[in-house]
Amino acid sequence: MFQENRGLLDKNRTEGYLIEKGDFMDFRDLSYVLAIAKTQNITKAADSLYVTQPTLTKFLQNLEKEMGQKLFRKLGHKFVLTYAGERYVVKATEILNLKKELDQEMNDIIKNNHGSLKIAFPTMRGAYMLPCTLPVFNQMYPNVRLDVMEEHSGKLEGMILNGETDLAFFNLPIKSPDIDYEVIKHEEVLVVMAASHPLAHSGVIREGCKYPWVDLQQLKDVPFIMQIPGQRTRETPIVRLETSNIPAAVQLAGKGYGCFFVTETHLRHITQTDPVVCFSVGEPCTTVDFVAAFRKNSYLPYHAREYITIVKNFT
Repeated sequence: MFQENRGLLDKNRTEGYLIEKGDFMDFRDLSYVLAIAKTQNITKAADSLYVTQPTLTKFLQNLEKEMGQKLFRKLGHKFVLTYAGERYVVKATEILNLKKELDQEMNDIIKNNHGSLKIAFPTMRGAYMLPCTLPVFNQMYPNVRLDVMEEHSGKLEGMILNGETDLAFFNLPIKSPDIDYEVIKHEEVLVVMAASHPLAHSGVIREGCKYPWVDLQQLKDVPFIMQIPGQRTRETPIVRLETSNIPAAVQLAGKGYGCFFVTETHLRHITQTDPVVCFSVGEPCTTVDFVAAFRKNSYLPYHAREYITIVKNFT
């Protein structure tokens, strides 16, 4: 009799759902609910999980019966989370992230730094940092595959929290309390303008500043080129143009199109066709912290920390 019941239980697990009171939940069950929540559709969720639609439907019916709670309510063809479902998804995501971190840590130990590392940069950073840092990392860890993504700074926090990337490199601030970071470099934010601009020689020497200092009030009537809203530096009196293309903005500043805020590191890696002058601004000058960010309390393999060191050495 025991063998018959055990066989029935194994069969039900193979089909991907729970039917017996007191049966424990495995990681696959959590993934099933998350897939339904993400797609809001049983058929699409089943396709993404490589199971049949009836199997997934039966799984959800039995899970909700087992829990005595509805996780979803149907609105037309959509499966929308109830409050209980929302809490389930939050905790299921945490559990699966912990499972992923455990697997990574064990694999790191077993495989001696074989594996993969997902990193993300803002587009401008990636353009000059990746060619200089990836070859160094590959020489040190030839068996670690690097997956590289480039996005606007404002999207990188979400990529960390969603598990799309292990590491992301960008400027502070960080909004989420669930993200930790390590400072790579303190960078000065400069104002650049054409060398031919009437205010090009208005800067003064000031203690603590690497460049001539200018009061932003002197520039209140000067048009500026600004980065798009998804990016981080964004305060100015008059906006003539918004662009995410930092090299183009510096080139336009050199042609007298407007002033532009840019970090000293970016400026160092931009080829300029027209001369520009640089000013320190702020009290005594304005700096931002360029950081390596990662999920708080998550496991970072040794090779990930080594990549942070490589980026530090490059900057």
